[in-house]
Amino acid sequence: MKQLSNNYDLEERTAKFGENVIKFCKTIRETAITKSLINQLVRSGTSIGANYMEANAASSRKDFKNKIFICKKEAQETKHWLRMIAEYLPERKEEIRRLWCAQELTMIFQKITSSLRNKNV
Repeated sequence: MKQLSNNYDLEERTAKFGENVIKFCKTIRETAITKSLINQLVRSGTSIGANYMEANAASSRKDFKNKIFICKKEAQETKHWLRMIAEYLPERKEEIRRLWCAQELTMIFQKITSSLRNKNV
């Protein structure tokens, strides 16, 4: 069987996304404001991949569906924290925009949850 390219490997994509979030956050100077924003962004941005891995090891279809829904929620939350950081650091908006693949991840997980809903899982 032909192996999928890393571009289509969702486990790899979510892990790389989490790594990129960490790398980005390490470059932000910590202040009273950024401390909380960084913490929230790292938590939600890395949680997407962790929950996706849990979904792949789910004990039932219902468990899988719940974990995928959490992935979608974490991706949406990550977008929020990116927006807040972009507001605080407008000079870095272009760099933050490159992390915006959280939107792509949200759409992927939305499609998966919609497919599962249509199958009454």
